[in-house]
Amino acid sequence: MNVEQQSSYSKEELLRMAQGKLPGFEGAKLPSPPMLMVSRIIKISKTGGKFEKGEVIAEMDIDPSLWFFDCHFKDDPVMPGCLGLDALWQLTGFFLSWCGGKGIGRALGCDEVKFKGQVRPHHKKIVFRISIRKILKKPIALVLADGMMEVEGREIYFAKKLRVGLFENLTYPPPEGEVEPF
Repeated sequence: MNVEQQSSYSKEELLRMAQGKLPGFEGAKLPSPPMLMVSRIIKISKTGGKFEKGEVIAEMDIDPSLWFFDCHFKDDPVMPGCLGLDALWQLTGFFLSWCGGKGIGRALGCDEVKFKGQVRPHHKKIVFRISIRKILKKPIALVLADGMMEVEGREIYFAKKLRVGLFENLTYPPPEGEVEPF
């Protein structure tokens, strides 16, 4: 268990984790802005969710000046679906670190993704919900989860069996001639 395990995290705390400076999360990092796709975690727990094995509920504030609206697409601004999916991976990895997993997080895929809506500049907030399916400790720390994204109370993205692993021996640049572990 992490030293400073909490049930919610502010934007400032998430930014400290992106810098590797959040107590209790030594070595774990979230992406820095603009790739940090979460404004706050409003609930994180080892119970709850669809499978009663843990859940994360988080939010992202939408501002029409967000970087991706300017380039995706000209005169038809929409948040790229891959960024919503990345947010689900970010939160899944956060959960694994929050549970005490050590190492550098990497998204390892998912089994199914569906997009049934979009995020536009006039929307105000995205809500993310992660339901933990399973946590493995060896040979690496790995979590499997289902994720959902909603805007204006409507579920628009779904991902099943999101996988995130934590790796303790990743270095950059990798030693010459060495292949990374995945």
